[in-house]
Amino acid sequence: MAVGPQTVAPGASGGGAAPTVPSVPTQTELLEFVRRTAADSELVSTLPLDPEGRTWIRLDGPAGSEAWIISWPPGTGTGWHDHGGSYGAFATADGALQEDSLAARLPTEGWKTLELAEGVDRERKLAKGDARAFGSHHVHEVRNESDSEHAVSVHAYYPPLPLMRRYSRTGAVLRLEQVERPQEWQ
Repeated sequence: MAVGPQTVAPGASGGGAAPTVPSVPTQTELLEFVRRTAADSELVSTLPLDPEGRTWIRLDGPAGSEAWIISWPPGTGTGWHDHGGSYGAFATADGALQEDSLAARLPTEGWKTLELAEGVDRERKLAKGDARAFGSHHVHEVRNESDSEHAVSVHAYYPPLPLMRRYSRTGAVLRLEQVERPQEWQ
């Protein structure tokens, strides 16, 4: 069972005029936001955990960015995907996550199947408190490899996700399988 998104504004305060000039968050600002939010144990604890499926809460990120707290039951993951041209950051708030990524810029249009060159695979384990930023062409998969413990992470993206491309991978072959739009996950 997945819990639908809820909007929360960490650190929101009443009063004060809204800025008149729109700002665009930097990768560093998104990274600072996910680190700070992941360290907010009171906020993270509001996320209900389901033993079988991921749950999430949508947050108001900095400068109009999209942000989420996401739970990862044991053995769950995202599969290979990108973020539709958005850049972002994520931090592990609890447990540990494994990230596999590609150190190569893929074309975004005009292909269904690509054969990846040797040496483009990257692996990273993110324990509680670890965080990373990524660019607008980032392709990765994230998973909780634990067989007994939930993991929880905080993610932020800018611009808000226009789409996500989902891929399957067999050896060095990456295949575009699906394009998801925001209404499919919000």
